[in-house]
Amino acid sequence: MKTQFRVFPIAIALMALPTAPRYAAPAQMGMASGVPVHLVVSVEAKHGKELPPIGQNEVFVHQGRDARPVTGWVQAAGDYAGLALGILIDDSAGVSIGTQLEDIRKFIQEQAPATRVAVGYMQNGTVSLTQKFTTDHAAAAKSVRMAMGYSGAEASPYTSLTEFIKRWPADSAIPRREVLMITSGIDELYEGTYPDPYVDASIHDAQCAGVVVYSIYTPSAGHFGHSYWRSYWGQNFLSQLSEETGGESYYLMGPEPPVSFAPYLDKLNQQLGNQFLLTFLAAPQKKAGREPVRVTSEFHSVDFLHADQVCVPASPE
Repeated sequence: MKTQFRVFPIAIALMALPTAPRYAAPAQMGMASGVPVHLVVSVEAKHGKELPPIGQNEVFVHQGRDARPVTGWVQAAGDYAGLALGILIDDSAGVSIGTQLEDIRKFIQEQAPATRVAVGYMQNGTVSLTQKFTTDHAAAAKSVRMAMGYSGAEASPYTSLTEFIKRWPADSAIPRREVLMITSGIDELYEGTYPDPYVDASIHDAQCAGVVVYSIYTPSAGHFGHSYWRSYWGQNFLSQLSEETGGESYYLMGPEPPVSFAPYLDKLNQQLGNQFLLTFLAAPQKKAGREPVRVTSEFHSVDFLHADQVCVPASPE
């Protein structure tokens, strides 16, 4: 597993839906007890780009300290490639984002034909969609506009994400639900340091909904756009959110804007192409809640990026 935290170590990525997905192996499910949990796992080579072929019997899952049966492991390709990708842009972003709009549009049009893309702007704790989920990538790219660009247009990107997830219905035909947030990560509702309750709430909701969150830093308009203190914690909160939900946060370089989003969007495209759908049987507890999980393999040449907790229902007993 991979850690890219500058302030506090964070365990990494995975997501959960407490229902049996259509790609799980029913015969194997009958061999052990537990609740089927669906995880999206990104596999990343430690050196170079080549990945070894990894079979289901070479993947291991631990819930806390206990090993749990793996009942499904398929690459997110072909019949299992279903992906819904929400691109959420902070409407309080500064003028520097204007130079990145073409990179964002190009990234949208590079998605696989069946990928559903939505574009929205985070405003005052909500998301205003300029394009609902669609496979018309040209239309989605066209809906990308300049941010409003004034401080206060977005009170908290984390409450916006929570609201977006809660309005996002699950679809069994689309096993992957992922978000790219473009924001400074600055939370105007919370002026403290770690932990931020709004960040924690958005992580909880993303993990329980099985949503992977990626993020790219871009400065806010106004004073916060050049406040080292606020941008420093904004970037750390974004890194925490992405790492704990199974994604990655790009550009941890201080308050200045990235020269180009293109390298980060290329990396994201590569990660989307190296994802697997994993199912394991989780052990239910006395109370429903999140449980820590860890995915490992006999292969030491790769990292597994996955959410560090999954939601498991209570035991029926």
